[in-house]
Amino acid sequence: MKHEQKIRYSRHLILPELGEEGQKRLLDSSVLVIGAGGLGSPALLYLAASGVGRIVIVDSDKVELSNLQRQIIHESGDIGRLKVWSAADSINDLNPDVKLNVYAERLDESNADEFISNVDVVLDGSDNIATRFLVNDICVKLKKPLFTAAILRFEGQATSFTQEPDSPCYRCLYPDAPPADSMPTCAENGIFAPVAGIMGAIMANEAVKYLAGLGTSLKGNLLRFDGLKMEFKKVKLPKDRKCRVCNG
Repeated sequence: MKHEQKIRYSRHLILPELGEEGQKRLLDSSVLVIGAGGLGSPALLYLAASGVGRIVIVDSDKVELSNLQRQIIHESGDIGRLKVWSAADSINDLNPDVKLNVYAERLDESNADEFISNVDVVLDGSDNIATRFLVNDICVKLKKPLFTAAILRFEGQATSFTQEPDSPCYRCLYPDAPPADSMPTCAENGIFAPVAGIMGAIMANEAVKYLAGLGTSLKGNLLRFDGLKMEFKKVKLPKDRKCRVCNG
């Protein structure tokens, strides 16, 4: 490691569970972040600050004024800009060590395999159920660890799908996608700003631990957070032995 890197990551290096070996693993790792919004914003900042070597960002949206209440990677001057470029500027300002690949497009069936196959792990901060199912299915097929979260109003949930033989997948939790127009959205129901930060940081926490090779993951558990009551609850998420995706 370079001298400047040893200073930048010094608070990591003194952690015996992580140390220089773990930091080098982070510097050699790559992450795909789907969505640079409420969940992706804090996750991206912590991944970059932690020293993940390469970050790929996929998002087709532009920054809007209503985003700034929770999407902390963007600023008022970014309104009207593509989110991927706004996010890239913030990351470069925070940690120029990070190599960035940004794509101002929507992840779909035409490109999901290519994006996911070229990284070590995936963070899904997307805001629609169709993308979540697609990302899950491709991650299972390619055996790529997937870290995901969801938020609405004052609540959030997060889990990790590590693609180990006993690890469940998203379809073990939700076998079939409900109609798109039946799913509640933040635009319709609201979202308490700090909840986005908490759940996005949890996604980053899970990914950084996995890449550095330390701790235990949320695998097999769904972590639920209630921001009004300030309660975390961990719910068992068993593998569905009849799941047509991860046990097919």
